[in-house]
Amino acid sequence: MVKTANLGFPRIGANRELKKAVEAFWKGKIQQDSLQETAKEIRITNWQTQQAANLDYIPANDFSLYDQILDTICLVGAIPERYQHKSGNVSLETYFAMARGLQKEGLDVPAMEMTKWFDTNYHYIVPEFTQNQKFAISSDKIFKEFQEARNLEINVRPVLVGPLTLLCLGKEKGSNFDKFSLNDSLTKTYLEIFSRLAEAGVTDIQIDEPALVTDLAPEILALYEATYQKISSKLADLNIKLHLTSYFADLGASLETFFKIKADSYHLDLVRAPEQLEATLELLPEAASLSLGVIDGRNIWINDLENSLVTINKVIAKIGSERVIIAPSCSLLHSPVSLEPETNLDQDIKSWLAFATEKLAELNCLKEISNGGSENNEYYDNNRAALKARRSSNKVHNDAVKTRMANLTATDYERTSPYEVRAAKQRKTYNFPLLPTTTIGSFPQTNEVRKYRADFKRGDINENTYNEFIAAETISCLKRQEEIGIDVLVHGEFERNDMVEYFGENLDGFAFTKNGWVQSYGSRCVKPPIIFGDVSRNAPMTVEWSKFAQENTNKEVKGMLTGPITMLQWSFVRDDQPRETTCKQIALAIQDEVLDLEAAGIHIIQIDEPAIREGLPIRHDKWYEYLEWAVASYKLSQSKAQDATQIHTHMCYSEFNDIIDSIAAMDADVLSIETSRSQMELLDAFVDFKYPNEIGPGVYDIHSPRVPAKNEMKDLILKAVEVLPIERIWVNPDCGLKTRGWPEVESALKEMVNATKELRDELQSKASA
Repeated sequence: MVKTANLGFPRIGANRELKKAVEAFWKGKIQQDSLQETAKEIRITNWQTQQAANLDYIPANDFSLYDQILDTICLVGAIPERYQHKSGNVSLETYFAMARGLQKEGLDVPAMEMTKWFDTNYHYIVPEFTQNQKFAISSDKIFKEFQEARNLEINVRPVLVGPLTLLCLGKEKGSNFDKFSLNDSLTKTYLEIFSRLAEAGVTDIQIDEPALVTDLAPEILALYEATYQKISSKLADLNIKLHLTSYFADLGASLETFFKIKADSYHLDLVRAPEQLEATLELLPEAASLSLGVIDGRNIWINDLENSLVTINKVIAKIGSERVIIAPSCSLLHSPVSLEPETNLDQDIKSWLAFATEKLAELNCLKEISNGGSENNEYYDNNRAALKARRSSNKVHNDAVKTRMANLTATDYERTSPYEVRAAKQRKTYNFPLLPTTTIGSFPQTNEVRKYRADFKRGDINENTYNEFIAAETISCLKRQEEIGIDVLVHGEFERNDMVEYFGENLDGFAFTKNGWVQSYGSRCVKPPIIFGDVSRNAPMTVEWSKFAQENTNKEVKGMLTGPITMLQWSFVRDDQPRETTCKQIALAIQDEVLDLEAAGIHIIQIDEPAIREGLPIRHDKWYEYLEWAVASYKLSQSKAQDATQIHTHMCYSEFNDIIDSIAAMDADVLSIETSRSQMELLDAFVDFKYPNEIGPGVYDIHSPRVPAKNEMKDLILKAVEVLPIERIWVNPDCGLKTRGWPEVESALKEMVNATKELRDELQSKASA
């Protein structure tokens, strides 16, 4: 009989219970016991939901208070020395200090670095490895959660990030050494973990090795074979079945290595890489099962059940139904929990969607039909009818947009003049000081701001009352920036809920959910818009408040826009046309907004693109095609701007070394980037490549509540001066400030401005000496 499996379930809770509890704990409003009780309730609900969907394999240890890689770091004891962990289980205070930094009773430690999980919008904590590092089991989370499920008589399969993926994702710290030299020691700790799991009664384990879909050197592939000989042998001795998973891309050159590993089942992502199935069927070891990732774990469109059954039946014909497992392509972490609360969503659009809970129902339908059930059932019929209706819906297709796209020419993608000409005009126009200071855009979204916005949205207050409040907050924000001494101001974005959602709400072709939250990192949740149709802009989106801000200060105010690539990447994107087409449709809408901002007197405009790198295909041989249309889309969004209009862009968590030429090709006048957590490591990309335009390396980590000292930021600016022409350097935080509180923001920005002013004076004194 065909079986079903899930690789992971959303951990935030149906109503973001985890976010609320974690943030309450950080603020001291609840104690650890209360936090852990909420976490337990979410886990139990998740298991029961999956059990009700008739799943054969239900994951455990897919839950996390912050991040699964951070959990794994704690499990194996890879705790950086600065957190002063001695032995035993990692405390919750240390756990959150690693994620967020800690300032307490004279202790001041920065957070660990954070970056994107492969090509998703989820962030993970980057492991740090030192030479001769010791590993030891330092968390009992995986064992406790298995026991929790067992006490409920729910049979679960613990999930564990594999040792080589952990090493691949980590960074060497300190003296030069190869992090893979730690593999034997790390593997030994994993074997100890397996022994403890066997003692607890575990019979099946899921080991995720997504690093196998990246471009790995032959010696790393050889290391995989050697490492998993030990792991497979150990698990066999313990009578634990190994379920090995990969996802997000095709295995490519790793395919043979993947199937040389002795496992009881192998999981493939057949949504992202259906083409690997043929070779897989030839390489699959005899008697092993194949887990078919046919349901998209990363997007929210209903599955084409008819098409999935074609694939499933093909595999059944080859290897037999008893060796087939049906599954999502990857963990459902990347999907919202349930469609049930979406009572306000357009009913046609809703019929085209499946969130995590609905995807479980799709799994169950495929399982029933594959095991001899009839295709003539209501669920299957509704699926086919919804797919047919979507293909022909006039809600999806806009002829005017398609015509505008068809008429684009090469000149539509280029600014009138090259950077050197634009820069000369901009310097003459603005006359900024050396090392001009600015921020990335947003300022603290206080509880009061959120309440006013929610009250207005519900109709509890009228538009005049709401606008008066936003006006007052904007003026206050401008005055705070003026008092601190920032050179280029922003209006604070108090009217905006999210940098993508706000724009999508003002564009045709976008739909929005009430409760479609997904985790971005830690307690940070986002509610991605759904791009269901052709995109267009019918009216200005940001002009009113940008113009209002500029009229209330003598300093320059940046207009703040979200770029087309980020709008694409941070939305659930339609899957019925190329992503390139959708991206360029968004770019044209942003282009219209740039022209309206200029007409309103805004001549510094930031078009944020923090997501450009995460859109890169995981396999390098597919990068060129993506970068070509991604860069073109960005250029299209700003191409009609006047020479004297200074276009900024912002990117965070981007390792630029391998795409720096594409970043330069985007031709923004000023690029600001995240660099503080990595201590300016990202600037290594600019040592050999002479970036032609201006750049603002972030000197203040806004994802941590700690306030960096003036000299700390000054040192970071000096590191930038060592590799970049000083006349082209800007000073700014790493990212927007909406998630922080006003006291820490004002303190940090004052330190940033003071550090900059001191450095200006010192550099000018040296120049005149």
